[in-house]
Amino acid sequence: MSGSSMRESQLAMARYLRDPVTAPPPAGIEQRRLDIYQRLVYNNIEAFISGGFPVLRSLYLDEDWHRLVRAFIDTHRCHTPYFLEISQEFIQFLMQGHTLRECDPPFMVELAHYEWVELALDVALGEPPGEHQPSSLLETIVQLSPLAWLLRYQYPVHRIGPAFRPLQPEQPTYLVVYRDRGEKVRFMELNPMSARLVELTRDNTSATVRDLLATLAAESGLALPSVLDSGTQQVADLLECGVLGAAPAGD
Repeated sequence: MSGSSMRESQLAMARYLRDPVTAPPPAGIEQRRLDIYQRLVYNNIEAFISGGFPVLRSLYLDEDWHRLVRAFIDTHRCHTPYFLEISQEFIQFLMQGHTLRECDPPFMVELAHYEWVELALDVALGEPPGEHQPSSLLETIVQLSPLAWLLRYQYPVHRIGPAFRPLQPEQPTYLVVYRDRGEKVRFMELNPMSARLVELTRDNTSATVRDLLATLAAESGLALPSVLDSGTQQVADLLECGVLGAAPAGD
């Protein structure tokens, strides 16, 4: 078989495995074997997506879910051969290649993204910041952990499940999802001010806690003493759980 013939055979097989309903089967292979290959490909991908998005999967009837996965396989062109990155490709499909059906919840993209973040942080390289108890917290430089992601959603994705399916966006939901020192992925719900505080610690190399809280007070129009009081405790809590890491000022 020539190189071009081999390539055409491979492309025909790929088209059939993606869409066995409308694509013609490749020549020279018995249907029984084609059916086995097709089931293996579909079942492997479907199992990985179901495992990566268990809450989203729980919201669908079987038929509707399998139509969604089949559309992903049929129409989306993945840019990676790695199974661990199929979840990221599925997110791209939902954001760019999928039109909401009547059976799709309006929050499906946000919920899927939230579930993907949990998976991504679970396998991310890096270490959470070590435990550190500064003698003077207000004079400490704090930095966001490389394993902590600050997120903003229109829907309360951390509460969604079969018993709670909001139909309309509520107040914006702020979450920080992080991997703690025990290698467990956790989340913390924040209010807008605490979310802004966490945002100020991103890539921070020189501002002390006092500086950050002064910025927060100026932005919010609140009195500095009250912001220092509540903010210091919040920073301490974020340090304790590993969302933030600390280094002595001047390091």
